[in-house]
Amino acid sequence: MSGFLDAATAGWPEIEAAIAEGAIAVVAVGACEQHGSHLPLVTDTVMAAGVARQIAEGTGAVLLPPVSYGDAWNNEAFPGTISLSPETLGAVIFDIGTGVARMGLKALVTVNGHFGNREPIALAARRLQQTCRLPVLSLDYPGLEARAGEVLDSAPAGFGFMHADEMETSFMLALAPETVRMERAEAEYPAFPPTFGMEPMQLRDFCASGVFGDPRPATAEKGRALIDGVVAESIRLIGLFRARHGV
Repeated sequence: MSGFLDAATAGWPEIEAAIAEGAIAVVAVGACEQHGSHLPLVTDTVMAAGVARQIAEGTGAVLLPPVSYGDAWNNEAFPGTISLSPETLGAVIFDIGTGVARMGLKALVTVNGHFGNREPIALAARRLQQTCRLPVLSLDYPGLEARAGEVLDSAPAGFGFMHADEMETSFMLALAPETVRMERAEAEYPAFPPTFGMEPMQLRDFCASGVFGDPRPATAEKGRALIDGVVAESIRLIGLFRARHGV
């Protein structure tokens, strides 16, 4: 297994050496969307990139530059949100995976930071398996909900939907504290429509602030505990994944 390599700063000879040593690739997939008034639009990308870096460091993988846009159409009523269609995002992931397979990296691990990206990533992974025989492992912060139950103090907004809340704010305080404006943090527990999750809807129609939960108890210490738990579980799963595929 090769040592960790950041493709954002590496040259082609380093990548070639990593390929010769049997490296896999890790890529974060984020979004550009509203996260209340206290967190930046790039929150999902910062979170996924931070977790992906620690995963790559722990597994000796090649860390690819993050995908900074995602399928965030349900937040488009808030200014600043820029969304890719599911078809476009799926094509981006597919093309990245095709490049990974072509150059000889053994597998691709996606680290997803945004709920709306799950289906496009899953469909791209299926296409890559069918067309390139490339093993793809799609990670969505494994173990986070259980860890959050141990670490966080605020009640979730419901439906397992965590957005601009204590969890995400704690992540950002750990990863990019200079971007967090805690003086603007406010709690909102929206009344979810009875068909939430069963039909397309814009979140601003029933959530004025863009926050689902209470970000005010967030701390960097909680964020580090959450990240450590997610990274540890991700590394465990990657080990099983590599053993399964012999890569």
